[in-house]
Amino acid sequence: MGPPSSSGFYVSRAVVVLLAGLAAALLLALAVLAALYGRCARVPPSELLHRGVPGAATSRPSTQEEPRPTGHTRPTREPAGTTTPGNGRPPGPWDQLRLPPWLVPLHYELELWPRLRPNESWAPTLTFTGRVNITVRCTVATARLLLHSLFLECESAEVRGPLSSGTGDRTAGRVPVDDVWVAFDTQYLVLELGGALQPGGRYELQLSFSGLVYQDLREGLFFNVYTDQGERRALLASQMEPTFARSVFPCFDEPALKATFNITIIHHPSYVALSNMPKLGQSARRDANGSTWTVTTFSTTPHMPTYLVALAVCDYAHVDRTERGKEIRIWARKDAIANGNADFALNLTGPIFSFLEDLFNISYPLPKTDIIALPTFDNSAMENWGLLIFDESLLLMQPNDQVTDKKAVISFILSHEIGHQWFGNLVTMNWWNDIWLKEGFASYFEFAVINYFNPKFPRNEIFFSNILHNVLSEDHALVSRAVSLKVENFTETSEINELFDLFTYNKGASLARMLSSFLNENLFLSALKSYLKTFSYSNAEQDDLWRHFQMVIDDQNKILLPATVKSIMDRWTRQSGFPVITLNVSTGAIKQEPFYLGKVKNETLLAHNDTWIVPILWIKNGITQSLVWLDKSSKIFPEMQVSAYDHDWVILNLNMTGYYRVNYDTLGWKKLNQQLEKDPKAIPVIHRLQLIDDAFSLSKHNYIEIETALDLTKYLAEEDEIIVWYAVLVNLVTKDLVFDANSYDMYPLLKKYLLKRLISIWNIYSTVIRENVAVLQDDYLALVALEKLFETACWLGLEDCLQLSRELFKNWVNHPENEIPSPIKSVILCYGVALGSEKEWDFLLNMYTNKTKEEERIQLTYAMSCSKDPWILNRYMEYAITASPFAFNETNIVEVVAASEVGRYIAKDFLVNNWQAVSERYGTQSLVSLMYIIGRTISTDLQITELQQFFGNMLEEHQRLTVHAKLQTIKKKNLENKTRNARMMAWLQRNT
Repeated sequence: MGPPSSSGFYVSRAVVVLLAGLAAALLLALAVLAALYGRCARVPPSELLHRGVPGAATSRPSTQEEPRPTGHTRPTREPAGTTTPGNGRPPGPWDQLRLPPWLVPLHYELELWPRLRPNESWAPTLTFTGRVNITVRCTVATARLLLHSLFLECESAEVRGPLSSGTGDRTAGRVPVDDVWVAFDTQYLVLELGGALQPGGRYELQLSFSGLVYQDLREGLFFNVYTDQGERRALLASQMEPTFARSVFPCFDEPALKATFNITIIHHPSYVALSNMPKLGQSARRDANGSTWTVTTFSTTPHMPTYLVALAVCDYAHVDRTERGKEIRIWARKDAIANGNADFALNLTGPIFSFLEDLFNISYPLPKTDIIALPTFDNSAMENWGLLIFDESLLLMQPNDQVTDKKAVISFILSHEIGHQWFGNLVTMNWWNDIWLKEGFASYFEFAVINYFNPKFPRNEIFFSNILHNVLSEDHALVSRAVSLKVENFTETSEINELFDLFTYNKGASLARMLSSFLNENLFLSALKSYLKTFSYSNAEQDDLWRHFQMVIDDQNKILLPATVKSIMDRWTRQSGFPVITLNVSTGAIKQEPFYLGKVKNETLLAHNDTWIVPILWIKNGITQSLVWLDKSSKIFPEMQVSAYDHDWVILNLNMTGYYRVNYDTLGWKKLNQQLEKDPKAIPVIHRLQLIDDAFSLSKHNYIEIETALDLTKYLAEEDEIIVWYAVLVNLVTKDLVFDANSYDMYPLLKKYLLKRLISIWNIYSTVIRENVAVLQDDYLALVALEKLFETACWLGLEDCLQLSRELFKNWVNHPENEIPSPIKSVILCYGVALGSEKEWDFLLNMYTNKTKEEERIQLTYAMSCSKDPWILNRYMEYAITASPFAFNETNIVEVVAASEVGRYIAKDFLVNNWQAVSERYGTQSLVSLMYIIGRTISTDLQITELQQFFGNMLEEHQRLTVHAKLQTIKKKNLENKTRNARMMAWLQRNT
């Protein structure tokens, strides 16, 4: 699956909208679904057969025309009347969250018939029917069968066997099915048989079912409504990962239970049907009303897990090319295809496949690849074998995407999903606890692909920017989780969903990079080739990977490790956090300790007692030194000593390939600071980045003094790398500092100190913006960092920044076709409003009402909160809660205003008379969020009391009980910031 977004994973605004807009229908939906769930339990299989279910005695599935279920939202608890263990059933295997090992699926014959028709006024739900015949091998004698099923109505169930040959054995007998019922809590369909299946025998389960397709739910089957060629249209697609296949068809929905699939889709003739494999054939079928539908069958898939089953039904166009004899097609809205928006992705996809085939020495096994761009897809992208699914914003280039990082984003995400064709699809983790084996390595190989096609890209700096910086900022020893987890800890769908996070993707990629660095690229790839070849079409665990790395280590004698690969790497994957490595350059002594968010004095009280086996690559005076290992809590390396009287300097963690932060003694930091002031270019860019990022993080969490970090910024007038400036500004000019600076008289000092150093880098990029902005297209790091540079320069009151903002904003207002350069558009819009009047604000409001893209609407939403006029902000919030002329379902405008510099006070006054309307519009929890936003600068108990009194009548009882602890946490943080800021101000006074 695609990398996680900052907003979290599997959180769909569409779900929230449905729940809010259809609350009146919820009881009806639950009642109807309850009746549906109870049907299989109440109706004997023999009666189902007497009802004349089509195709009940055939091996190839056939589907009924008339669907059963109705309703709008999926129930989140067990419907009344469902037969479950808690409702008269004794305890049994249905209480366990993992399937019993009695049956092994071998093959699925799956037929799905979604009732999607063109030119309709589409309701929030559609219906679908289906049949599945599953060939299984019995491993333990059993008269009870369990498989996954969720939100499906079972309409018939038969078991045939034992089979004498392949699937579809018409001579096989029938095993009586005495009862069929649903264990809702554990999402099982349970078949009680009249006779036992025998070990070693193969059987066929024949099930017919029906269910619902939800608009924009993006779990299981869902449909999008969109506009193309001036018309409203709809398409249907699937998202099975991690555990949503069970809501589409009854199945053995665990990643280790791989099987082959023959898929058939019945669809309206005006639509195209896509699935994992190429189309095998088509025929026609009439429904009960005499309407003709198209039946599209597909070739048999390789062995794969249920979460990779994919289908789409759409009225799309495509572009195509052939790569090494295999067809690649990209499907998108017809307008997008006609405008050439898919061409960039198409021309990149084939070469990525070829590069990875050569890299792993394993050919892509499927005969084709389809990639479909959905109008909206909250999961970003999904790697289904043969049918990759993307949100169109991450696949298609727009005409105004020229000076953006869009090409890089498309390249990264395409590389990630194509990397999954080997890591995840060909070799799949045994269980979700080892999901990093696919997501971590797919994330790592994004950069191998990008570096191959863009050899001049600064690979280490880009990895730091995209991967390492974010995860090091969040990871620590006590609260964060390990990359590889105990199997039993993650079994429920909600728990599995939570694993698609920063640690799985970014930390997993970082650990793969560290492993590659202390081996070498050839050994690293040799081990991975062996691993992929051995476990092709099968499943693996983390220990399997380590075993193949150990094999290549044992087969050579150049690389010597202090322990086995498993011993080294398990320390990094099985325990949370990472170490801080501290070097005393006077003695050459190195020690390690776990990194905590706020170093405490009595660390013996903390539970994290483990150490890591740490690879240390390092440089001395700019020259790379030999790898050393820190395999215990401390060790002395005499070669790392430097004298106070010479000009030597040492930096640990070459290219930041190790997953740790580095600290130095006072002399070590002093030496590095002297070198920066003397000749900063002698220290490579990645290490100037590292020094800034490590020093500010370590000072924030009490490992070093803030003055040590600030000393490293003295040289910045000579710094011309914008990514280094970005690291300085995100660490120094934080949101907390922006809100608190005036209170401590720090702003004028900081302004004077930074502008003196910032003017040089500002002149470089302001000139580029004015004269030749197109050159930024190939400068990825500038595209990433430019917004923060402009934001800071304008906040510091740099007149040229304010003037440039006025120029660009005015030019855009007068000529909207002249787009503001994308990297700085948010800043220019904000300052255009802040420096303007009602006229500029109204222009943005008008632009908002005419925009259809959510990303653009959100950008305008935040820009309108930048106004300095209280009455405009007050009117803005009134517009929001009255929904005219707004329909701000995607953004809480009151929170946006409250988060702005002026808006905090305006929002508080607004709530006095409007809190009930705000609660109705955004929910009662929004009032709690507003309390935290408005109170973000509190630092005394009196302020907490006043805030609680202000919000007292607005909050519900349970909310009032929980907010006090959160406010105390905010107060504690602000008090710490006060102390830190006071020391920063004293330092600025000495150095300005």
